[in-house]
Order: sequence, then C-alpha cells, then structure tokens
Amino acid sequence: MISIYKSVDFNNPSKLERLENVEPGCWINVTAPTKQELMLIQKKTNVPMDFLNAAMDDEETSRLEIEDNNILIIVDIPFTEMEDNSLSYDTYPLAIIHTEKEIITICLKNSKVLSDFIEGKVKTFFTFKRSRFILQILYKVATYYLLYLRQIDKKSLMVEKHLHKSLKNKELIQLLSLEKSLVYFSTSLKSNEITLEKMLKLEVMQKYTDDQDVLEDVIIENKQAIEMASIYSDILSGTMDAFASIISNNLNVVIKFLTSVTIILSIPTMISNLFAMNIAGIPLATYRYGFWVICGLMAIISGITGIFLYKKNTF
Repeated sequence: MISIYKSVDFNNPSKLERLENVEPGCWINVTAPTKQELMLIQKKTNVPMDFLNAAMDDEETSRLEIEDNNILIIVDIPFTEMEDNSLSYDTYPLAIIHTEKEIITICLKNSKVLSDFIEGKVKTFFTFKRSRFILQILYKVATYYLLYLRQIDKKSLMVEKHLHKSLKNKELIQLLSLEKSLVYFSTSLKSNEITLEKMLKLEVMQKYTDDQDVLEDVIIENKQAIEMASIYSDILSGTMDAFASIISNNLNVVIKFLTSVTIILSIPTMISNLFAMNIAGIPLATYRYGFWVICGLMAIISGITGIFLYKKNTF
C-alpha cells in the first residue's frame, strides 16, 4: 500500500495532506508493497530498485548505503504481536530513503512509529525537512524500544508472581518468549547503533547544528535501550534458572506428600487383606466384636505411622 503525505500548514506542522501523486517535499510511506507498487515508485522517483527492495527481507540487518544522491538507511524497529493469546515482541527492518526531493519509508508491516507521524502525535515536523524528519523517525524508534523494554520488565514480574506456586511449564514458556524478545531487541539495537554512528559522518546530517544535536540524542537513547535490554536479559535468565529449580522443588514436595499418604493407606489395606483370607484359624474370627477391634487396630497403627512421618518432616 502506498500513501503520500505532505506538510502544507506551517502554523500546524503535524497536519498532513494526503496526496494522489508524488510532489517535491512529500513523504511516501509504503507498507507491504507489491512488485508493481515498487516499480511505480521507482519510475516516479528514480530510486534504485535495490534500495526499494531492501526492506522486503525480514532478516535484513541495519545498514547505511549511498548511491548517487540517494541515501538508504535501514534500521530494525520494534513490533508487538499476539502469539498464543500472549503479547510477544519482535523486530522488522524499516527502510528510509533520502532523495533529492522526497522521503520514502518502506516496511513490511504497519508501524506505530510511522503511525504517530500520520496521526499528528509528533509535533513540529515537516515532510520537506528531510534530514530532520529522518532523525525524528529514528528518535521515535528508540523511544518505542524503551517503552517495550519497560513492558517486558513489567510482564516478567507478573509472570514471576504466578511461578511461586506453579507446577506447570506455562509460566516458564512465557518467560522464555520474553527472553527471546530481549535477544531480538539487543541484537537489533546494537546493529542500529553502528548505523547511527555512520550517520554522524554524513554531510547531510552535519549541515545544521540542530540536526547533529538530535542525532546525538538518538544515539544516547539507543545506547540506553541497549543497556536496559542487556540488564533485563541477565535478570530474566537468572530468574528462569531459579524458578525452574522452584518448580522442581514444588513437585518434589507434592511427591513426598503423596508417598507419605500412600504409606499410611497401605497399612490398613495390608491388615484387612490378612484378615480377609479364607482359611481357618484367623485371629478374632469368632469374636463378636472382632471387626471393630480390627478397625481400631488399623486406625491406631495408621495414626502412629502418620505421627512418625510428621515428626520426620515428611508432610
């Protein structure tokens, strides 16, 4: 899908006008494009097809390329997805192409990063200020990484509360999914950091002092996200090991309790089996209250056994 926007109101920079055709100073936002749509953009903007296809591979790593007057910036951006009725986190590449007249963004999925610009949630940005617009997108990317990392931390704490009395693997699997998300985030953030460092050397980013300041802020936010991802990953890894042991211990306690109950119940069963033999000479066989004596005997022996096991801290 191709959407074309342009800033037209200088008093309200966040207000965008939807265009039908490509114009100088516009923003071309492309989501999950077909080959025909990419060919159309290539025809109207003269951007190399390799640049346009760069974000079509969901395993594409972050990088920076320059060809003629076109600059390709690929960064990994965070996404949330529903998986088995649980929220999971992943990353996908976003291609940002800086041309002489337009800004082009290409992604395989709808991104909240770009939706914030379209919906007017980001103030003071203009589509024709291409270098500043790119930096604002990158700043939003770093902001969402930090937001999702805090969500992962809170979600892991909630799962931990259920793990204290759990004997199932459900919570551990949820923690494993969160740990996998942190690995994705950490890898993508480190890759983005290299690209951001390269951008510091671009002439288009050195043209205005304000742009340099914004880029440095983006790098700082990205480094903070890297540190948070590393810390949360270490904590989560240690937590999973600890709670795996807790689940094993809980299971041992239950097995020990059931074993003790089995021992207690086996005593009256054994006695009743002995007195149920169909042979002559069974004690108390002719006694009037023999049945009740046997029941009392079983209760006494079972009680003594239970007390003995309790004192041994078996229960």
